[in-house]
Amino acid sequence: MTSDRAGQPAQLSDLVDVPQLVSSYYVLTPDPEDVDQQVAFGTSGHRGSSLKTSFNEQHILATTQAIVDYRREQGVDGPLFLGADTHALSGPAWTTAIEVLVAAGVTVLVDSQDGVVPTPAVSHAILRANRGKDLGAKGAGLADGIVVTPSHNPPGDGGFKYNPPHGGPADSDATKVIAAAANDYLRRGLDGVGRTPFARAITQVGRYDFLGTYVDDLPSVLDMDAIRDAGVRIGADPLGGAAVHYWEAIAERHRLDLTVVNPVVDPTWRFMTLDWDGKIRMDCSSPSAMASLVARKDEYDIATGNDADSDRHGIVTPDGGLMNPNHYLAVAIQYLYGGARPGWRSERIGKTLVSSSMIDRVAADLGKELWEVPVGFKWFVPGLLDGSVGFGGEESAGASFLRTDGTVWTTDKDGIILALLASEIQAKTGRSPSEHYADLVAAHGDPAYARIDAPADREQKARLSSLSPDAVIADSVAGEPITAKLTEAPGNGAAVGGLKVTTESAWFAARPSGTEDVYKIYAESFRGAEHLAQVQADAKALVDDVLGG
Repeated sequence: MTSDRAGQPAQLSDLVDVPQLVSSYYVLTPDPEDVDQQVAFGTSGHRGSSLKTSFNEQHILATTQAIVDYRREQGVDGPLFLGADTHALSGPAWTTAIEVLVAAGVTVLVDSQDGVVPTPAVSHAILRANRGKDLGAKGAGLADGIVVTPSHNPPGDGGFKYNPPHGGPADSDATKVIAAAANDYLRRGLDGVGRTPFARAITQVGRYDFLGTYVDDLPSVLDMDAIRDAGVRIGADPLGGAAVHYWEAIAERHRLDLTVVNPVVDPTWRFMTLDWDGKIRMDCSSPSAMASLVARKDEYDIATGNDADSDRHGIVTPDGGLMNPNHYLAVAIQYLYGGARPGWRSERIGKTLVSSSMIDRVAADLGKELWEVPVGFKWFVPGLLDGSVGFGGEESAGASFLRTDGTVWTTDKDGIILALLASEIQAKTGRSPSEHYADLVAAHGDPAYARIDAPADREQKARLSSLSPDAVIADSVAGEPITAKLTEAPGNGAAVGGLKVTTESAWFAARPSGTEDVYKIYAESFRGAEHLAQVQADAKALVDDVLGG
């Protein structure tokens, strides 16, 4: 249920107690037999809160040692790039990780200016270090990385994710091994975990210019000259996250008319407006969380937001306000594949199966192959690496795309280049991304899209994630015959961890949450909001029937 304070400025009572949060990281001890206090990797690493004993020093000691073991087993012996965002727990976890990595003899590279580092800058660094190398070769000096971030999650959360030599999020084959080993270390009281005191460990790390290398390389993926020459007025809001100094450098080095709307970094995020549920959350795709930037939309040609680790994007235009993430993905795809990147050889457009079918229609109109994969950016990694997928995007406002010459840029989500792409579109076409979306609606129809959550316990979520199409006995949804029942993604045949059901003009997908006792229903209809509501109701009834059976 939406809070009546959604979109309103945060009050003192909404703020996390940072000293308590940090002290709890060090003094609370997780119970290794309590499933809620174990290391668990979701689609973006291990996440939790020190106050709930789910993200504490023991978790990071154990997880870092497990990553050391894993990279050793895989023959990864090059440098490890270590980044972190601005969450209060990111600094302590970054410190802990260095202690373990140095004790294990790993060459650790941290920011040369002792600054925070966005997720895309880490992916960019890994790929740059591994350029021209065989990513499957052991002992080839391959680099990998760790990013300490819970992404857009509330200020009281912490997160820790591993990016192997391909530069993208680790796949489940890796994360299962790492999580199991970490939990084993927890059960053994951290026996076998090495550690060098931080005061000595920090003197043994190397330095890397994440910001300068990333910012200087932007002309290889975007037409920065066009943005500058067109005089696009840009307002960039890092939402208190890791991109704050990156936007300042982008403005200076590429001579853009760019204002950093809010350069403040504060681990309480007291400057935020509250998200839909009344919580502080740096979700740049949420109208509630982005309310303060949306209120200033007329001051800029393009205004943008990023989450705390800058892997997500939000696009605000004077004529459209905050764009729905699905709408912007469709516009970006139409623009990039519609002639803006003649150097691409890619014929594939990557999307997650819960992203809008507007993308399907755009792909068909362009004559390009749609590559539909399960939720999780990791699925786009192989295609972005070899250039067969020019663009990979997901409905949660995460995407990346190739350099102008058709080679890989990042294999993790990059909210910075997606934000700058909106300005390139404005500069090269003279029209805003929201105006371009209106063209797509005129050509392909106007879809209504929404996501709802419904309660589900651990057993029900497990049942949902392992469904077979035969479990669905219904033959219609919202008055239309079912055309497909999918438990495997059409693009790569991977299990979707849930179910997608399609009809001629609508679809829904249901999948369990990795962090809460709920399942999520994504739904879309090209017949309007009323039909969408019918799809949602039938979807919930259908899934509840399956879960209760």
